[in-house]
Amino acid sequence: MWQPRCYSVDGITLPQHFPEEIVRSALSYQPRPGDVFLASYPKCGTTWMQHIIYGILNGGKAPADYSEVTARIPFLEYRGSDVVSALSEPRVFKTHLPFHKAPFSAEAKYIYITRNPYDCCVSYYYHTKHFPVYNFGDGRFDEFFDVFLKGQVGYGEYFDHLLSWYGHRTDQNVIFLTYEDLKENTTLWIQKTADFLGSEYGNFLRGNPSVVDSIVEATSVANMKKVVNPYMKNFGDKFCSVPPGELQRWAKLMLECGGDRWTLPMTGDFIRKGEVGDWKYHFSKEQVERMKSRIEFKTAGSDVMTLWSKLDI
Repeated sequence: MWQPRCYSVDGITLPQHFPEEIVRSALSYQPRPGDVFLASYPKCGTTWMQHIIYGILNGGKAPADYSEVTARIPFLEYRGSDVVSALSEPRVFKTHLPFHKAPFSAEAKYIYITRNPYDCCVSYYYHTKHFPVYNFGDGRFDEFFDVFLKGQVGYGEYFDHLLSWYGHRTDQNVIFLTYEDLKENTTLWIQKTADFLGSEYGNFLRGNPSVVDSIVEATSVANMKKVVNPYMKNFGDKFCSVPPGELQRWAKLMLECGGDRWTLPMTGDFIRKGEVGDWKYHFSKEQVERMKSRIEFKTAGSDVMTLWSKLDI
């Protein structure tokens, strides 16, 4: 039976290719006033929201390459806090940390996006299968489902992560949404996100509806596939081909942790389908029942599952 290549840092389960030094740097970061954190459990719509925020901050301009997006909105646990000096304001970070581990300040802003556990599990399965660094190329869904349900994957147990943020969904400096909400009314949530980022962004979009249309188009599944997938296909090779002395420390440590597997290309697409309900083509009846039991156990006393009251789950 396959076991994920994970380890623990301060109680957080992380993929082995995440350098501990960089993760600890992320955990110790002290937010500055105006900082924005885009948070989620993995495979819940982070990349989509990343592109939406990029579009809002850049007046609707679409990125030519995913590197433009990651430079503007870096992944904190990959890049560490040293990346701050290179960022323009407002500084925006992507993170997969649960609330109690995320850098928190009442003067910072937090955008949390979540996704129903069934579709999240399927998307996470393909992510793990397609990235050689996870050593799961021949893995089956039933194998991944077992470790996902136990929380033995990167960033741990799905429901623990979700509930840590759900309790703060009404905080003044938090905006909380679901992948399904965003799918149902992308325009509405682009406007809400712009307003949350600052009145200057919200008012600009309200006065320029064509810019909103441009952001919707640029962040469609079809367009994100064109921007993200070629970049991610040979993600590790971008760093393997650079002389070690010229690499930034985070990249050097990442390569050391991932080893030769970083030289191998992704075997599938990073942006895959972007659908709601794809889980129905993967879950067996027995797996559905096990997920329902897990939901009942983990969410007892919480109304968190009402987030997906419109779905048949």
